[in-house]
Amino acid sequence: MIQITRTSPDNVDFVTLIQDLDIDIEKRDGAEHPFFAQFNKTDSIKHAIVVYEDQRAIGCGAFKAYKDEVAEIKRMFVNPEDRGKGVASKILKELESWAREENFKSCILETGKKYPEAIALYKKNGYGIIANYGQYELIEDSVCFQKTIS
Repeated sequence: MIQITRTSPDNVDFVTLIQDLDIDIEKRDGAEHPFFAQFNKTDSIKHAIVVYEDQRAIGCGAFKAYKDEVAEIKRMFVNPEDRGKGVASKILKELESWAREENFKSCILETGKKYPEAIALYKKNGYGIIANYGQYELIEDSVCFQKTIS
């Protein structure tokens, strides 16, 4: 049975999943990893989600305020052995719902060209590609998305 829990980034299961995520992205990003890693800290995140299947943490995600009515989706991850079950879409929908409750009108996010499964996930869930924003503005490997949630 799948259970979605709203929590904070100091939740021990969230921390463990983020460690697994960081190992995965370090392999994929290679030499570019230090640049992207600086933007993946959780100290400015207050809203985190952990997904459990039979009391086992299998995925996570988070969001933070980007600007007034815009939330930025961060730290999306599902254990490799648990992928393909729709868990990532459930995480994304719960993050959007929570962001809406916090009065955000849209969500933005960044992923990389080296993550085709993430690009497909966001497109499938109604996100449209936008110009790279903020720190990703001049980064060729970044792909940025936005979705209206209000």
